Amino acid sequence: MNYLYKTGLALFSLLAVLSGRAQYPVDLEIQLTGGGGSGNFAPYYIGSNNNGRVTQSSNLLLEVEASKVHEVNGRFSYTWGVDLIGGWASSVDYRRYDEVESIWRNNPRHPSRVAIQQLYGRIDYRSVFLSVGQRDPQSAILNNQLSSGDLTRGANSRGVPEVMAGFNSFQPVPFTNGWVEIKGEISYGKFTDSDWLEDHINRYHCNICRGSYYTYKNCYLRTKSSRPLSFTVGMQVASSFGGTTTYYRNGSVTKVEHHKSGLKEFIKMIIPMAGDESFYLGSTLGSWDLMLSYKLPAQKGVVKTYLQKPWETGSGIGFLNGFDGVWGLEYQAPRSAPVDGLVVEYIDFTNQSGPIHYHDSDNPGTTLIGDADGGDDYYNNYTYNAYANYGMSMGSPFMRSPIYNTDGFMGFVDNVIRGFHIGVCGTISPRLSYRVLGGYRKGWGTSRVPRTESVHDTSLMIQGVYRPAIKGENFTVSASLAMDRGTLYGNTFGALVSVKYHTSLNIGRR
Repeated sequence: MNYLYKTGLALFSLLAVLSGRAQYPVDLEIQLTGGGGSGNFAPYYIGSNNNGRVTQSSNLLLEVEASKVHEVNGRFSYTWGVDLIGGWASSVDYRRYDEVESIWRNNPRHPSRVAIQQLYGRIDYRSVFLSVGQRDPQSAILNNQLSSGDLTRGANSRGVPEVMAGFNSFQPVPFTNGWVEIKGEISYGKFTDSDWLEDHINRYHCNICRGSYYTYKNCYLRTKSSRPLSFTVGMQVASSFGGTTTYYRNGSVTKVEHHKSGLKEFIKMIIPMAGDESFYLGSTLGSWDLMLSYKLPAQKGVVKTYLQKPWETGSGIGFLNGFDGVWGLEYQAPRSAPVDGLVVEYIDFTNQSGPIHYHDSDNPGTTLIGDADGGDDYYNNYTYNAYANYGMSMGSPFMRSPIYNTDGFMGFVDNVIRGFHIGVCGTISPRLSYRVLGGYRKGWGTSRVPRTESVHDTSLMIQGVYRPAIKGENFTVSASLAMDRGTLYGNTFGALVSVKYHTSLNIGRR
């Protein structure tokens, strides 16, 4: 809506005025990345959880990022950032149906040669913040470097331009004597990937929603974090609404639906409510998040155990989807060591409240009464696009993202899936560190379209990071080797090398 853009313009104008009145530090990073490998796409662990930067098998990319250092030690602070990425990436052939000639054609596609990765401004006042723009999303509670990925808002896809407000950290709840802390955020944004979807979809048996809006909310309660043992519980909610949906059946457009997105709908999406139809407005999903954190004696580190439980309907909110979720264990070392961090996760999405979804109210005239509230179909929706941005899952990449579907179907085709993931990182010397990610999964399609034969995948990545002894020590060199083996992603191998230069500048008047 217009007021979103007006709010953003006002915020950036204010930041510009503030920037011109005082001297302030700016971080500058320049990174050159090159990689290559077999197959159409980068191996799973190279392409996942990097906010959509690298997806193709071969790449040569230059990224330049400038950001004001974020200071939060006073009542008022502000920051901004600009992150541009461009270069060359290999093409992939997607299948597309030609309605005029009634034949299928190859449709070669590649990422944009130049793109805005991040562009944002943020103001903090006391314990609250307001931000406007596009920023790399990160998990609120999981380890973004070692985890398989957050179920609701992870680091796997590019950010959606949005206006967000909330607490900038956990705050004590009144009348609890500091024993209970709260943190929460709410945002509204708009998807910008309609053209990308239009370029990749097969136009045969599918649907596409253009111009839809996005909203995200979370709220967490935590017991006193200064104690050795603390517990965190909360919920994340993400929704799509508005826009126009076009349905394709057998290569022809069969229906076009226009969804309302006025102020009334924006208000209703704060807590999802029924629209003009008999069902809830928009497409909504989320997760229950639970974490238990324990500080080991003698400052030997922190151990965390956690569960992220997905939901798409009330059945999932009511924990009627069995063992579905991410079950994790994490260790964080107190200082640099051969093992700085370790994450072990078991991931299961095979229940989904059962395969059957039935309500008699959806079937006028039926003599069958009663409900069967199952068939959650994680990350997919009949009316709206799959839960992805530019083809990459906005939640966990453990369910294969739509970008990998070279048949041009832009949905998740393997969300009934189970497996495990391990991540470990450490410091070998003051100038050399490493990270290793590995995992296995087995998929059975979806509850609505199950596979006749299961698919599987084993993936591994080894990454080394070296900081050469160059004057100023502003350079970092990283190299990654990764492979996939199995029938889910195919047998692939790839390498990625990055050289990053970082410096700080002082800008503005003295």
